[in-house]
Order: sequence, then structure tokens, then C-alpha cells
Amino acid sequence: MVLSIITINYNNAQGLKQTINSVVGQTFKDYEYIVIDGGSTDDSVNVIRQQQHISYWISEPDGGIYNAMNKGLLKAKGDYVLMLNSGDYLIDNYILEKIFENIKLRDIVYGNILWTDTLRNYEESYPEKLTFQYFRTNSIGHQAAFVRKRVHDIVGLYDERYKIVSDWKFFLLAICKYNFAYQYLPVAVSVCDRSGLSCLPENAGKIIAEKSEILLSEFPSFIDDYNDMDRTKSEFLNLKNNTLFKIKNKLKGFIKRN
Repeated sequence: MVLSIITINYNNAQGLKQTINSVVGQTFKDYEYIVIDGGSTDDSVNVIRQQQHISYWISEPDGGIYNAMNKGLLKAKGDYVLMLNSGDYLIDNYILEKIFENIKLRDIVYGNILWTDTLRNYEESYPEKLTFQYFRTNSIGHQAAFVRKRVHDIVGLYDERYKIVSDWKFFLLAICKYNFAYQYLPVAVSVCDRSGLSCLPENAGKIIAEKSEILLSEFPSFIDDYNDMDRTKSEFLNLKNNTLFKIKNKLKGFIKRN
């Protein structure tokens, strides 16, 4: 079996139905489908029961998003794992076939995400080269990342101590600490809305706090150097902007006199 697709859900029957339909409609069939429900009280369980292509499912209270994702990982038997949460869906019926036709057996293969909200749709593209500097403030989307199961065997499950950035921590460690090989495919893989915890403005402070704690814990010798680099860059930009401002003012004065 090539791929394990894991969907977690809680009281989102309509979104779950959309996610399931995008999976079972794929032309690529070498996958198992795992659904972890957090004990929903809406119609979610009926949605699951009506679908014959789900390999494993459970509905019970959990300890949050990452606890539910870990439950799915512990059941996964595929070579690769894709986390596609309830409400997110694959961009078309052919995308998995396209991915696995072009995959070069890297440990992490990732594509782009098409984000949607009430105002607009836009595609978020990720860099072909991933660096520690990039991960300080960014990540790749788990909804468009195919991760070899053995990466989790070495890096571990998602850290349930954190409520928002444990997927970021996993990718940071896998690539910047354990040096797993990765591959970028410049195609949109999944469609996601911006209602998740990491997208809400009120969680910005919590995200910064969690990331700072992880960076200090995992890469303590790097932090001072990168903070110094940030200060130097900021000072340089301020100097550059001030210099340009002075030059523009001098040019304006020269033009007025002539």
C-alpha cells in the first residue's frame, strides 16, 4: 500500500462529506483511508457509516487536533501519509495520480495549497529549497505534504503539548535536524479554508510563543546568531530607507531651484 490518507473531524458533517468525496473519487486507488472523529454530536458518524471506502474509523473524545492526528498515524500502514483534515479537499480527481507519477521517493514530497475564504481564493506556493531561516517564520502545508511513514518513526508523532504549531515543529525537525530528503512539486494539491486555528488573527501571539519555545528547546545555539542577524538586517534597512529619503529630498530641492 502506497498511501495512508488521514482525516480528523469534529462536528463538521458537511465538511467531512466534501473531504471524503474528494478522496474516494480519485483515479489513484492505492491508498487506505482513515477517519478519526472526536465524538461528534452532529451527523458526522452517519456520513462515515455511509461510505464503504473508509478502511478504518473511530468516533470517541480526543485530546485535541494533534492527539486525533496521532491516533490516525498509529493506525496507518501506507508507505506515505497525507493529513487531510475535515473541510479540506483534494483539488481534483487526478491529483494523487499526478503526484505519484512524479514522486522520486523522497522522504517528504510537498505541493501548494489553494486557500479560500469569503473574500478571495489564492494559491500559496512553497519554496523549492527549505532552510532553517525559512522555517523560523514559515512552514509547508500538511494538507499538501506526503510524508514517508518512517519519518514519523524517527522524528516521532506530533507533539501534543502544543495546540497550534506541532505540524510546523515536525517539519522543522525532519528537515533541519534529521536532514530527510524532500521534493517540491509545483502543483496545487488541496483546497483549504482559513478557519483553522493557525489562520485566526487572535492566535498570532500564541503561535509566536509556541514557536519561540520550540526553537529555544531544539536549536538553542542558533537563536542568538539569528536574532543578531535580524537586528543587523533591520538596522541596514533603516539606514537604507533614511539615506534614500534624504537623497529624494535633495533631488526635489534641486529640481525646484532649477
